[in-house]
Amino acid sequence: MWLRYSFLDLDSGWTMESFWRRRPVAIAFTVLLATMVLLAVAVIGGGVIDGHWPFQSSLMASKGDRLRKSALHRKLLRLASAMEEPNRMWGERCSKADVVISQGPTSPLPSGIPTYTVEIMNACVTGCDISRIHLSCGWFSSVRLINPRVFKRLRYNDCLVNDGEPLANGDTLSFQYANTYSYPLSVSSVSCS
Repeated sequence: MWLRYSFLDLDSGWTMESFWRRRPVAIAFTVLLATMVLLAVAVIGGGVIDGHWPFQSSLMASKGDRLRKSALHRKLLRLASAMEEPNRMWGERCSKADVVISQGPTSPLPSGIPTYTVEIMNACVTGCDISRIHLSCGWFSSVRLINPRVFKRLRYNDCLVNDGEPLANGDTLSFQYANTYSYPLSVSSVSCS
């Protein structure tokens, strides 16, 4: 009745021999189907981070008729605040907008506490070195020790970068911290060297 033809029934044309001949086709079809499912999940679920594809070389966002760009060197790092091309006065060499801060999660400590990598870059287009970089950092703290010459909290919402020394044009300073959540970091003041 219902099961008139079984898998190995010789009358149906399906034999073990025909199965082994069609096996490469079945494997190729399965791999293709799995790839399509993974691609669909990436596009629909998590392929887009903050509205941007992670494999883009730069993030572009529009604000009115102005276009902002910033290069991220690592796709896992995200900008702490939107970068905007500064309005420079004649003779002005640098501004807070010339310091780009990116941070993102990294693998946790063995105890399970999340860690974050921060990169602070001097992106001054006029070739200036920037010193006395102060960041708004709230009550920043870390379970992992950070070299105080690289980054330290002076008081509430005031952190000093590179011990106040100049960060050369194009240079990037990075460090890792560990805490249960990430701290929003933004530039509060700088000095041109």
